[in-house]
Amino acid sequence: MTEAILHVSDLCKNFGGLAAVDHVSLEVKAGELHAVIGPNGAGKTTLVNLLSGDLPASSGSVLFRGNEISALTPEHRSRLGIGRSYQKTNIFPGFSVLENCRLAAQARDPGASNWFRNALSYDRVVQQARRALDAVGLAERANELALALSHGEQRQLEIAMCLATEPQLLLLDEPLAGMGIEESLNMIELITRLGTSHAVLLIEHDMDAVFQLAKVLTVMVDGRVLASGTPEAIRANREVQTAYLGSRDEM
Repeated sequence: MTEAILHVSDLCKNFGGLAAVDHVSLEVKAGELHAVIGPNGAGKTTLVNLLSGDLPASSGSVLFRGNEISALTPEHRSRLGIGRSYQKTNIFPGFSVLENCRLAAQARDPGASNWFRNALSYDRVVQQARRALDAVGLAERANELALALSHGEQRQLEIAMCLATEPQLLLLDEPLAGMGIEESLNMIELITRLGTSHAVLLIEHDMDAVFQLAKVLTVMVDGRVLASGTPEAIRANREVQTAYLGSRDEM
């Protein structure tokens, strides 16, 4: 069996007396799309923030490729191979599409950049950025300003920026949020492709998309894991039906 690239054990995050993430354990394997679902306030985004390093954990363990990363900064985790997207689009709207990706790729460049050298003369970095744009279907929009893109295309650009850092694990926080039907279908197709070459942890409220995409589902309620398993097992779980998905007839 494929070993887990991400192993989370008894992860906790407390805000005063509130346990936003309460002893959460899960695994994500390479080439596997693992979705975390649950009602608002379940702790899903807090969990992603703990995995990316945007929040420090109160306790617990996060292993990435067998190494403990709980104390590492977001920058360090990115260099190790963890990329993430946010609920709200996080791009540079006044820069070109290519420049957004180039900046992301440059952040992973081990060498120091020369301030007096043309940024586009760093061939390896630029090619890395172009490959990322091609992977998300934005290669032909490379020279346009990011603010000229539609909402769905801006979400694609954010994922391209993640890909430009050459991650092995992608943390995608509600990538379909605010999209119309056509944009959602394009994003689902993109995530499906990414799931064949990356480990993916997906947070998403669109249940049709989740059950189409995920190989493994973890259901969170009130900061805790209620159930974890295949989509078929989650659909059949009575506790999940009662707490989140609704009755069997509604699924």
